[in-house]
Amino acid sequence: MAQEHYFFALLSRMKHIRRWGLMRNTVRENIQEHSLQVAMIAHGLAEIRNEIFGGKADPYYVATAAMYHDASEILTGDLPTPIKYYNVELSAAYKEIEKQAETQILKTLPQQLRTSYEKIFEMDEETGQLVKAADKLSAYLKCIEELQMGNSEFSKAKETIEQALQEMKLPEVEYFLQHFLKGFTLTVDELK
Repeated sequence: MAQEHYFFALLSRMKHIRRWGLMRNTVRENIQEHSLQVAMIAHGLAEIRNEIFGGKADPYYVATAAMYHDASEILTGDLPTPIKYYNVELSAAYKEIEKQAETQILKTLPQQLRTSYEKIFEMDEETGQLVKAADKLSAYLKCIEELQMGNSEFSKAKETIEQALQEMKLPEVEYFLQHFLKGFTLTVDELK
């Protein structure tokens, strides 16, 4: 009888992990749909880095790493940002918990596949930078969406994330904001 492996079954549970748990949401978001948006934006940032700014990022690796960037939350849940970064000790402890969760998830793969997936979970510095930027952009877009629906609960989060994006000083992020942001404020009929 074939040995059972649970990696993909675990990943399918991403749709049950809600984001923005401390805030009232007009549209609920889970980490599965968030991860897809982050992957699309991260891929775009890598392409912008390469084609506009002469970089050498691997857009496909960046997109794949972004798809899995919150996978540990299947086991840990989504810890709200104000708690996760409350202080250095708590942040370090949570990073260790995330690492242990990733290890547990990787153990659900056949041994022959683990090395390939470990490379995805352990991003190199450039990939990590682009995925983090895409993650922040996704959160920023969520704030804009909520504010457009009259939910002022997201106004402070928008300001905080906007500042974090500026502090990244990444030309790809600035390019994205200058050339793609407005579209997120338009209706589908205006997106022609």
